[in-house]
Amino acid sequence: MNLVLASLFAQLLAGAPAAPPQATPPVLDFPEPGMDDPAAYEGYRTRFYRDAANNTVQIYIKGTEGRIVALLANAANESVGFTVRDSAGRPTSPAWGALDALRSTAGDTRSLEFRLTSDLPRIDLGWFLLGSMRVERDLQYQQRHLRPFDAPPFPRPELDTLIANLARLSAEERQRHLELLRATDVQELRTRLSPTITRAEVDTSWIVTIEQPAFDGRSHLALELRVNRVAAHVQVGARSVVVRSRSGAPIDVAVRITTSAGTLTPIGRAELLNDDFRQFLEAQRAVTDSSGVLRYRWLERQVRGLELVSSREKLMAGLPNFATYFGRDMLMSALMMEPIWSPGMLEHVIGSVLRKLALTGEVSHEEALGGQAIRENASVYNQHVAEYTRHRRAGRAARADSALARARDVLAALGAVRENYSMLDDDFQFPIVVARYLDDARVPAAQKRAFLLDRAADDTTTRLTALLRNIAYVGRSAAPYAARPMATNLIAFPRRPNGRHHPGSWRDSNAGYGNGRFAMDINAIWVPEALSACTRIATALSALGLDSAGRAPDTAAFRQAATAWSDAARHFVVRLSPAAVRTAVRARLAVLPREERAYWQGVIASSPADSTPLEFLALSLDAAGRPIRVANTDPATGLFLQDLSRDRVQRDLDIVMRPYPVGLFVPRLGPVVANDAYATPAIWEEFRKDAYHSPRVVWGREVNLLFLALARQIARATDASARAPDSAGVLHVALLERALQQALEAVQASGLSHNELWSYRIADGALMPVRYGSSSDIQLWNLTNLAVQFRLSQLRRP
Repeated sequence: MNLVLASLFAQLLAGAPAAPPQATPPVLDFPEPGMDDPAAYEGYRTRFYRDAANNTVQIYIKGTEGRIVALLANAANESVGFTVRDSAGRPTSPAWGALDALRSTAGDTRSLEFRLTSDLPRIDLGWFLLGSMRVERDLQYQQRHLRPFDAPPFPRPELDTLIANLARLSAEERQRHLELLRATDVQELRTRLSPTITRAEVDTSWIVTIEQPAFDGRSHLALELRVNRVAAHVQVGARSVVVRSRSGAPIDVAVRITTSAGTLTPIGRAELLNDDFRQFLEAQRAVTDSSGVLRYRWLERQVRGLELVSSREKLMAGLPNFATYFGRDMLMSALMMEPIWSPGMLEHVIGSVLRKLALTGEVSHEEALGGQAIRENASVYNQHVAEYTRHRRAGRAARADSALARARDVLAALGAVRENYSMLDDDFQFPIVVARYLDDARVPAAQKRAFLLDRAADDTTTRLTALLRNIAYVGRSAAPYAARPMATNLIAFPRRPNGRHHPGSWRDSNAGYGNGRFAMDINAIWVPEALSACTRIATALSALGLDSAGRAPDTAAFRQAATAWSDAARHFVVRLSPAAVRTAVRARLAVLPREERAYWQGVIASSPADSTPLEFLALSLDAAGRPIRVANTDPATGLFLQDLSRDRVQRDLDIVMRPYPVGLFVPRLGPVVANDAYATPAIWEEFRKDAYHSPRVVWGREVNLLFLALARQIARATDASARAPDSAGVLHVALLERALQQALEAVQASGLSHNELWSYRIADGALMPVRYGSSSDIQLWNLTNLAVQFRLSQLRRP
């Protein structure tokens, strides 16, 4: 039976009206010949398709671990994953089968089918995980997929506790709760925690079905494996599947994923990108020399990536790991993409943020969807049931009944989207984006007024009302420092129960801010810029006639606060003599493995990097307001946003472009995101354990910020020199242009510039760029490289 007929047969067998499957080629396929270095991918491969609703489906093969994952970037952020091993239990990497996938619909379900092949005579499949991509992400972060197939399944304690709580209710009350979950009894709920595996013989095929309904019973997700019965034998266990070739020939497996979850509404380049950029893209298409052809291929690849993460509902942060709304990622990308986005895109971003804005004015950092929302809402249900139990035991019947009613309300919408407001930086980024929208003379005043007076998320709140909540939040947060500008009055990260500070900005790993309390990027860049933006918003609202009834912000108060905050960067300045630099770097290198130490000692010996004083902005301050001396790339954000003096520009650029391990710059790699040589051994150890924001990685976000910042500063310096020519100005422009060229060459040479982040390894005296293990393949703020290429083309014009 061929692939199309088998797919149709499976749909008919399920009793659903079947639409003919449609062959669909991948939208993108990494690594791509002529563009990517396969060695840097270390056995990793991925393809992106569109399903029958044109929603994005990403399939990746993590060869070194034998993990196969299909992300369904739909309204529930679903995924299906499994691990493939050889007969000895070692991870093995199947190859792609056919290039095209098959997409189809049947009733309210959508399916996508692809093929895998293996040269081994036997493959074992296990660690089947169906549900939320967040759960798949956690499974891999904890490396549970590397354990034996019969190891305990991935724990979801929130759901286990929910079932236990529900089971303890009275029979009548328990039945009410079960009905809300579309379950007949408690045992049915328990079966929803793990996928079921069944085998059937259909025509000449073995069909193995691994399926799992959502815990709330509202959607269904299934994985189907189909193998030719003549060519291979299939054995099914409780949690694993064994496929044996009958003749030793390669094993061919058709993999089919079916879901009934909700869909998103994709938008394409015509709505995303402005006319100027699309004309630029067409001009690049017309270039026929080899470098021009390659440049166009890169641009087209990134445009396709942007389309894959874009929908009317949201801009997803990244694929595969972050296929949801992230406030920071969207706001940062809005600022960086402004030169190339269509006029409606800022309204799209602002509207998305306002729909999710907290009553306090805080911006949602991340949404939880589908299975992840169910887990988080289950925790809320468990709290209500615990409250009910306490009140019942204390004889407080009315309070007990109230708690139980709230528990039922949670169950009735167990999959409702949840918002996370734990981050701080996005709260201050938002007014900067709004101010740019209101300052845009291309958008008519009537359109701005109508947009702000439209509803934000419900029938009672306008976008203007929600926006004013955020502005008020910014003002309240900045007030203590504005009244008394001392370091300990800066915006602080909250303290966790374990005593460490929550890293509430983009470096959100445990080691990201060195356990600092006051982040430099928030306090030296985002808050001052947000206060200035609030002043501009107040002026714009007045001009639009929207300042009646005392609704507009106090312009004078925000202007005074902005003045007080304008020099907040001074608290983060670190100054080191050449001798202090050499001492610190020598101590840091002494604890590295021998081969790495020898490599970096060679870099220092061939460079004067440690022969001059060093001044930089520290990553953060400790609880007492003292700098935690980690050099970092965050000043690139200031160079991108702020009108800085020539001396300040050169100071902030110096640390980025000085060779590592003194500064941050690594040829053929790019600027690493941090340098801890000047910090304490305790911080060295933290970064060793958690490399995500460490000196081992380059971040695409920071690289693109640097490029856009340098383009902006070059344009500013060139204009200033044209108005008032001087030799120092000429030298300044030359320094900026040289830095831009060096950074562009290094990042391009890495071969990984489209990744979320990348790392390196040192072997045989050489440094080799490598893909970072949990890096996203498409990251929204990495796609801002489109804006970089557009801005660079403008700089090159005579």
